[in-house]
Amino acid sequence: MLRLPPFEYFAPRTVAEAVSLLAERGPEAMIVAGGTDLYPNMKRRQFEPKALVGLRAISELKRMEGDVERGLTIGAGMTLTQVSRHPMLTQAYPALAHAAGVVSTAQLRNMGTIGGNLCLDTRCNYYNQSYHWRKSIGFCMKKDGDICLVAPGSPRCWAVSSSDTAPVMIALGARVRLVGPAGERVIPAQALYRDDGMEYLTKKPDEILADIMLPPADGLRAVYLKLRRRGAFDFPILGVAVALRLNGEGACSHARIVLGAVESYPVEAQHAASLLVGQRLTPEVIAAAAQAAARPAKPLDNTDMTLAYRKKMVPVYVARALRQAAGLPERASEN
Repeated sequence: MLRLPPFEYFAPRTVAEAVSLLAERGPEAMIVAGGTDLYPNMKRRQFEPKALVGLRAISELKRMEGDVERGLTIGAGMTLTQVSRHPMLTQAYPALAHAAGVVSTAQLRNMGTIGGNLCLDTRCNYYNQSYHWRKSIGFCMKKDGDICLVAPGSPRCWAVSSSDTAPVMIALGARVRLVGPAGERVIPAQALYRDDGMEYLTKKPDEILADIMLPPADGLRAVYLKLRRRGAFDFPILGVAVALRLNGEGACSHARIVLGAVESYPVEAQHAASLLVGQRLTPEVIAAAAQAAARPAKPLDNTDMTLAYRKKMVPVYVARALRQAAGLPERASEN
């Protein structure tokens, strides 16, 4: 049985108090909300904090404010279950509600938070193992070792971003509010991530992700599709989020395509999206954009299923998502 290492637990009542505790304890402290990712990692000794600053007692992180016309502010402490079932989200931002609803299992969605999923640790077959398993192969660069076992000749870690909600937030044009000792800052959701398997967040260790701000829905059509081995609870081996806006003549006036679980950060397929703008979404236009979206996807052999299969599925899932967002029927061969 894997057991948690000893640690101190603090339960602040406000964001300001939590920030103060993080500053006081320094590098030995970590943030925990639902704990669905952090506690298993601690049991495997991937994280070994001496102190945990819990966010569950902070009521200001559990609110939702605004409306569809002005935009919504979602507290980072709302659970994934709450996000997946909230009436305003299911009606105006169904892709986000769906993405939150397909994370792991119902039990973990009841505990896990939207902020926690956005900050989810990157994953790799060589990293997400017990301490003794990792020790037997000499560890990896992400924890206790000095080489990336997926790409031994590479100077960096290639662990994969596996958040379901991050691609959707980027596609929707969401922003996040970070609060730390130096004050607060608001950045685009896309700017929260960097292409690095180890230092995968631009959020500083002493900052707290407090809010996610969604822009007005304003006719945006968004879809999230997830590929995984088992439909009940697995992490994505491919996530595709698309967001479209069509004008009165049926042509695309706005498009974003974001891929998850193909690199160490959510990848925006900007060239593929540009092929849609100004065009009617015919099967030919969709096929061209889907093929273009596959080019920036560079999956490696570090998650479930083969990298060749995962690469091949990118244009398939992008095309499916675009057809759904445009309200077009599925191809008979893909039903």
